Amino acid sequence: MSQPLYWPGRYYFYGIGNTPTISLTRDLSPRTPANILLLGCGDPRNVLFTVYNEDYRSERHLDITCSDIDPGIIARNIFLVTMIIDKIPSSTMWNIFFDLKIDRDTHSTLLTHCNKLCKFSNSQNDWESSAYGSLIKFSTIHTLKEARRHWQLYVEMESLPSDRQKAIRDAFTAQSQEAVQKTGGTTFSSARAAGPLMRQAISVYSEHMKHYAATGISSIDPSILYSATFLNPTFSYCFVGEGCNVHYATSPLTPFHSAALFGNAKRTLGMKDVVLAAQKQFGEWCDGSHDRITSQPSRVTLRFAVAEATAICQAFLNLNEHHRFQTEIPISQWKSTRITFDSTQYGSLSNPAPSSFDVIDTSNLVDHIGLLNILVSTIPLRSPGGVIYTESLLYKGDDATKEFAEQLFADLGTVSLILGVVPIDYLSGFFSRSNTHEIMIHSLIPDGGQFHQVTTWKSPTSADAINGARPSVVFDNMQLGTFFWDMYHCMFEEEDAMNYWAKHGANMKAIAKSSIIHYNRESFVLFLRLARSNLGLSVEDWESVMERFLDLQEGDTTMPMDTVNRQDFHSYLYRYGVYSVPTYRSSLRRVGRFSEWSSVSQIVRVVLTVPRSVLEDVFEGSDIGTPVLQCTVSGSWSMNAFSAVHAVFGRVSTLGTKAAPRISFEEDKDGWKGRSPLVVSFSMPTQLLVNIEPQAKLKVNLSIRSTAATTLVFARKLGLNLNVFSADLLDEAQVQVLPEPLHPSTLFTDIYSNMPQLIGPCKPVVVSLNEECEIVSWLSARIEVQDLNVVRSFGSLGAIPEVKQLSPCVVRVIVSGVLQDIVFPYPVRGKDHRLRLARKSLYIEVLVPPSGPSKSGGLSPRPFLTVQCSHQCPEIHAWNVHYVNLSRLPLIDCSRPKELYEWLNPHIGSMMSARERKQRKKHEKDDLMFVKDTLHAIMVRTSGIQGVKARRLFSLMDKATHNSDTLLFVNGLRYDQSAHTVVCDAFILPLTEAILERHGRPFSKLVNSSELEHVQLMEGEVASWKHLIPVFVERCRMSWSHGENCEYKVSGRIPLTEEIEHNPLCSCGEGKDVEEMLGVPLWQPFARYVTRIALSPLFAVSYLEPIGRDINSRRCWLCRCKGKPRLKECSRCRKVRYCSPECQKKDWAAHRKKCT
Repeated sequence: MSQPLYWPGRYYFYGIGNTPTISLTRDLSPRTPANILLLGCGDPRNVLFTVYNEDYRSERHLDITCSDIDPGIIARNIFLVTMIIDKIPSSTMWNIFFDLKIDRDTHSTLLTHCNKLCKFSNSQNDWESSAYGSLIKFSTIHTLKEARRHWQLYVEMESLPSDRQKAIRDAFTAQSQEAVQKTGGTTFSSARAAGPLMRQAISVYSEHMKHYAATGISSIDPSILYSATFLNPTFSYCFVGEGCNVHYATSPLTPFHSAALFGNAKRTLGMKDVVLAAQKQFGEWCDGSHDRITSQPSRVTLRFAVAEATAICQAFLNLNEHHRFQTEIPISQWKSTRITFDSTQYGSLSNPAPSSFDVIDTSNLVDHIGLLNILVSTIPLRSPGGVIYTESLLYKGDDATKEFAEQLFADLGTVSLILGVVPIDYLSGFFSRSNTHEIMIHSLIPDGGQFHQVTTWKSPTSADAINGARPSVVFDNMQLGTFFWDMYHCMFEEEDAMNYWAKHGANMKAIAKSSIIHYNRESFVLFLRLARSNLGLSVEDWESVMERFLDLQEGDTTMPMDTVNRQDFHSYLYRYGVYSVPTYRSSLRRVGRFSEWSSVSQIVRVVLTVPRSVLEDVFEGSDIGTPVLQCTVSGSWSMNAFSAVHAVFGRVSTLGTKAAPRISFEEDKDGWKGRSPLVVSFSMPTQLLVNIEPQAKLKVNLSIRSTAATTLVFARKLGLNLNVFSADLLDEAQVQVLPEPLHPSTLFTDIYSNMPQLIGPCKPVVVSLNEECEIVSWLSARIEVQDLNVVRSFGSLGAIPEVKQLSPCVVRVIVSGVLQDIVFPYPVRGKDHRLRLARKSLYIEVLVPPSGPSKSGGLSPRPFLTVQCSHQCPEIHAWNVHYVNLSRLPLIDCSRPKELYEWLNPHIGSMMSARERKQRKKHEKDDLMFVKDTLHAIMVRTSGIQGVKARRLFSLMDKATHNSDTLLFVNGLRYDQSAHTVVCDAFILPLTEAILERHGRPFSKLVNSSELEHVQLMEGEVASWKHLIPVFVERCRMSWSHGENCEYKVSGRIPLTEEIEHNPLCSCGEGKDVEEMLGVPLWQPFARYVTRIALSPLFAVSYLEPIGRDINSRRCWLCRCKGKPRLKECSRCRKVRYCSPECQKKDWAAHRKKCT
């Protein structure tokens, strides 16, 4: 396993999602069929919302694979979806899915439906023949068996022996008591569903959290509370068995959006309001999903798999590379079942189930297995043009807003170039999704423990409208080896106690989190394997890279603990075919346990049986936490650690012969609650068992990994080595040694650019790092001059090549009228290019720096991208602004501007970073800042929140020329609840001579009306809007497609022009979805010419630069000092802050007169 093994302490069941619902297709054009993979899927909220959010006219097919480690999650999800198919009332489905206690009628419905599912799930054939079989698929036979087992458990729970029923009731009681204790104060987790209105929602959500913790029931209706006397069996069974392991902070309200509820409220809201609103949304999602799932033909296929995230990814990769349905990959830690795909689905010749995906959503698994592990696992499964979503809720350091950029242990841009995916907000410098409410809460409560970070990853070349293919690249081998070593060093440097204490000192928060470890040596080797695959380096170059890495590792003296783990690292390099250190190139002696083997493999698997009594002694008590376990092999003077350990409770039986040993394993299904010993296994280099010390002196140990926290807890009991159990290597009762198969690297094939080479062949792009080998300084490409005309003009006549940038990744070279385009693997700053010209050797070398946040060129200064059709995506699509279905977005009530001002003004004002605010104040030029200022002006004036009458008609006017060529007809402002922001629903009219000639009189009335508001565009901003308008149009097209005669396709350009008085848009969307235009007499004549558009704020990226004002720079309203220790705002008006209670009391007489 590519993550450390944690001791299974307290397990929590997340049957209800802990983040607000999002659309899984938010970055796909509305006609693109999608294969979607959900890792750690949790509840089906995102599936239901995505299906509901589809436009009713859309005919695209969604194939969604839902994977989760917990069979209880999968069983509940299928249970809910089948109830939706059967059209069971949404109120009953709500009770079954969200309430821990239910009434008799609901319980009866639950049992009836369980029996129905059990009847259909005797076998895969039975299921396929049922009413659900064409819609719901089981990716593995094991998943079907586990789902059926849980449905049977639900039915049988009421007839269990009295002692087991009492144990379950006691577990529910204990869960409630823990929840009451830990959610007694103010809680923020469920209130983030209100997005920009989170502040207004916190109190009522906190109150409901306490209610749900105490009762287990979402409703506050006394009659419902009274009648709910049955324990809900769907919360009684999960990964760890029977009981109640529901997380204490679970809330049924968290998944459901509530910005519209709080924003449009005309009175103070209570618990009943938020519950009814959530239940209404749930009913709408279920109804919408039912209609789409059961339509003929069905446009949705749902597949389910019980498996840990990295395991299922490895299995899909194995399927893609070797076409094997049966794998040797365990479904998860603590389980022995191997992943075996259903061959009838995945082996179908006509319509195979997907094993590569357009969308891969990873929930908040970053918190549990680490960002790099997720990317390494998912990137090989991403289809060309596909998107990966990552989320995190937790943070380890002091500043959650900056932590994301540090999670890859190296420069984000450089790692992105190597991996072939990049956060779109990193390249763009903005994000259309808002997290400013998270920033606000974090600034007020920096120790709050949660910060929701959502990141969208795409191929950097997919941003290119001209050519989205990735060119082949080469690095300087010494530089690349150095970069990898520095990354490795950063990943593992805190293993050494001296390094750890030097970095963190006596920081108790750091000590408490020292055992949160996501990576081991296998993790890094898998990263290297992917890097080699992406870069396509030759064997010679790769060996040179690894030799540099290993030289640095050998010479390092700053990480003493790395020597203990080095053999583990080398063995995985060999096992995955990444590199063979010299000692692996010689044959091994057949001695000791290998004396009768026909041949001795370089890698073996060691299996250690640990008595249960030992575990009970070491891990007793509730304060032991979840320490990381590892295995070591030690002798009289040697010790080597192995961190990729697999564990499961059960019994081992030996099979085979001494020449060809094998084992069988019987898993104890009761796990920790059973009676069997623990069996752990790990792979290791055989040479350590035959070449270092005599086997009689070697011991195999299960130990706890030493960290600041585990040493404090376990050292007194176990000693400094922290060994839990040891056995002699030669003890065949406790230790088995088996040959271990290799996993040679099969490099997956990327799609490389094949641009016309009119001047001559272009060499692979060379990537040059800076002196410290940390960041990319230059990308260079060399064209060998072969065209005869260019040879003469360039070689003999001294022609100077002209270089210009065509698109983010494409630079054009022109020599004497002959042109050739160079594709780079990453957006570049073409205007800062350099040339190396060799007129005798006849080559032209173009050097360009990479683009990045706040750097001109590449995606800047106009980073708004609508991308043409390409091999990566068959449809025109918006690249860095998410799609919205306007018909599903609630309107904002603008009739009470004073109340609206309280939340809308700070929300749209939070678009700008602190840097941009300073630029605006100093009247400095910045194109993105100008666009944000214009968006702010449109939304403020549309809402009427700044003391002026609300407007609905705007013209975009160039300040320099006072010329306007664009009108905006605003239908209204809407809540974009899943993105925690707002959208301006409008119609855009690019003014042309034809329109003015045909409708001169209506146009005159329009522009001379008192309704028209001019919005000034600053220097250079007209061109920015020519790029942005197509993006905002594209993101909301639901009812129309780009036809074959689309001007974008014909011209090969988006936008069609940057020039004022020219139309940047194609005509495909003109006159579509314009019913609201027809209802306004003044607008009606122009309805056939307008195109619907969805404007929204563009937010600064918090991990790149500070957003808003630094809270530490604020000063006391009275004395102008800083906080003691921090400022506290007036709880009544929340408009002023004081450094201390004394200042607040002194100012109260004056402040109370205006405190409202």
